Amino acid sequence: MFDEDVVVVGSGFGGSVAALRLSEKGYRVRVYEAGRRFADEDFARTSWNLRRYLWAPAVGCFGIQRIHRLPHVMILAGAGVGGGSLNYANTLYEPGTAFFTDPQWASIRDWRTALAPHYATAKRMLGVVDRYPHRGPVERVMEGAAHDLGVADTFRLAPVGVWFGQPGQRVADPYFGGEGPERTGCTLCGNCMVGCRVGAKNTLVKNYLALAERRGAAIEPLRTVTEVRELPGGGYAVTTVRSGAWLRRARRTVTAEQVVLAAGTWGTQQLLHRMKRSGALPRVSDALGRLTRTNSEALDGAVAVRVPESLQLARGVAITTSFHVDERTHVENVRYGPGSNLMGALATALVPGERRLPARLASLVGQAVRAPLRTLRLGSLRRWSERGIIALVMQTADNSLTLSLRRRFGRLVLTSAQGHGAPNPSHLPQAHRAARAIAARMQHDGGVPAEPRGSWPEVFGIPLTAHFLGGAVIAGTPEHGVIDEYHRVWGHPGVHVVDGAAVPANPGVNPSLTITALAERALSHWPRKGESDLRPTPS
Repeated sequence: MFDEDVVVVGSGFGGSVAALRLSEKGYRVRVYEAGRRFADEDFARTSWNLRRYLWAPAVGCFGIQRIHRLPHVMILAGAGVGGGSLNYANTLYEPGTAFFTDPQWASIRDWRTALAPHYATAKRMLGVVDRYPHRGPVERVMEGAAHDLGVADTFRLAPVGVWFGQPGQRVADPYFGGEGPERTGCTLCGNCMVGCRVGAKNTLVKNYLALAERRGAAIEPLRTVTEVRELPGGGYAVTTVRSGAWLRRARRTVTAEQVVLAAGTWGTQQLLHRMKRSGALPRVSDALGRLTRTNSEALDGAVAVRVPESLQLARGVAITTSFHVDERTHVENVRYGPGSNLMGALATALVPGERRLPARLASLVGQAVRAPLRTLRLGSLRRWSERGIIALVMQTADNSLTLSLRRRFGRLVLTSAQGHGAPNPSHLPQAHRAARAIAARMQHDGGVPAEPRGSWPEVFGIPLTAHFLGGAVIAGTPEHGVIDEYHRVWGHPGVHVVDGAAVPANPGVNPSLTITALAERALSHWPRKGESDLRPTPS
């Protein structure tokens, strides 16, 4: 007899789907989440409130923003009950044809057709508004930049998961017939990615997780899973400790017939790598870590020394528009609300990314020497979120990293190497073009002299991504991936991966909707508790 039918590790887009759909099918479900639980009023007011914004539990920061570092990429991820939905930009695009026809999984089935009904379910559950309903200065700048780049026909207002309603007005649950929590109309404060204190953002706490708890799912916050070990007679032992504890770690172990790994790409990969190495899950495919993707991403933008308050660049939800620089490169505007200026510390002057590090550093120094006062003013964090437009650039390019474990200071940690396809890019020329076009349009439309900006990680050849994916991907055989099309781990069919680690290719758009749709499809094939499993038996 097991303690639980299913243990779910993580409460992000995959874990929340698992919690709800398995509870609906009669399973006893326990969800472990490393982060804390947040009520709306618990989120940081601005990104300077580090204890509520950043995730660094060892030093007392239990916020929603994780930051990880690998040799080839810096990663932004989420923490807390609701996972990445707490700090994502509530932007919910479907990817284009290149994603569904990627050779990694195209031979298994017609994925666009197979996933279509599950995208529809995911959109309904996440409350997607097909087009952001407001237009302001930023939206006009982005439309103008698309025109200047000769791609005006690709400009669109973004699909977002927000309850707009009447600004600031609280209403009964408008989505699930009263089963969900009350909601408050969006006030366009811009702080979606710091945590929505208004209650307008359609985080997973407002939909999947709220409904899962009503159906009996148990969610334990501040519990970090350290081991998933197969048991001799079947099932798994799952061990957790108190997140961030130096002493009194409160180690506990429960047993479950099945385990769903949904700890985000970083967390799921780290667990699988450790369990394979330790022998806890010895038959995990040797393909683990391959095809780890960054969405071929860059964060650049444009900023001005001064912007009149009337321009209100920080007013709106986090992402509101997009266009394509070319057929594989997608650009979105990103904003933080007034006061949330911390991420501006990552910004610096745009440098020629194709040159070697000494030349990039020389370019920075040269710009500072030529205009020292302007350089200081552009680099100031004062009102940074109100003075600029961030450009989030993503590609469907076939590049990847391969992750593995290495020992550092006596600890096993993840490291990276260039993988299949083209090298993971350290900079994107298309991103620089977009940043320059946005800066030019800020001056043209708003009369504000602006400069294109890059990031410090990019200067040192390390791209920044908010969409870390893959490494435990879907494949037709264990030689080519870690899970089958039903998300069961090859060699351990009672373990399932239903988060971003399963995504086999760069979607070139924000991946949250795709992760949700993939999870919906995977869970739709589970039998109800006690019924026969109609899925083919994995080899």
